[in-house]
Amino acid sequence: MPSGRTHDRITLWTLPWVAGLTLWQTRSGNITLLIAGGFLFGGLMFGPDLDIYSRHYQRWGWFRWIWLPYQKSLRHRSFLSHGPIIGTTLRVIYLCSMVGFAIAIILLLAQKLFNLQWDWQIAGESMGRSLVFYATEFLALFLGMELGAMSHYLSDWSGSAYKRFKKKGVASLLPSVKIKKRKTSSRTTRRTRTKTSRRRQNVKVKSQDK
Repeated sequence: MPSGRTHDRITLWTLPWVAGLTLWQTRSGNITLLIAGGFLFGGLMFGPDLDIYSRHYQRWGWFRWIWLPYQKSLRHRSFLSHGPIIGTTLRVIYLCSMVGFAIAIILLLAQKLFNLQWDWQIAGESMGRSLVFYATEFLALFLGMELGAMSHYLSDWSGSAYKRFKKKGVASLLPSVKIKKRKTSSRTTRRTRTKTSRRRQNVKVKSQDK
């Protein structure tokens, strides 16, 4: 598999192509900036290798501790961390949950200590309106992060496939079909043993009669 530096180089080298194709298709500078920024963030800090002690994890600095429960909950290179779409979706939900939980604790402490007035219902309604109003922008940002993570998936898969091809040839790239052996139960083995013992007894009886 490629190293962390190789993944970073792939992200930086493909960034101009992603930005250029996005601008060519959308003709929008804002959408291009969001997709390119999401791609850079997903490739350098928000990638699937957050499930281990990696470059992605180290780049979070003082805040990298928030990914410790994520690492302990998932196995490295599992479908939930390295799966297309579901990996990025799970990381977004996890990060939003952690940030929302931290903000809620800070606001509760501020209410108790400084007697600040805060209406949670109004805050929830305004957040919901923002999600609906800026749905295109949020979707563009998510698409950029998924493309950044996808560059990681594809480079891992291509590197592993190339190593298998060097060792075993074209056959290693084809799906292997395993033929399951039929399991013999204890009853069948007992029956075969009794049949063979009976046959031997019959052979002995016939030989004695002769």
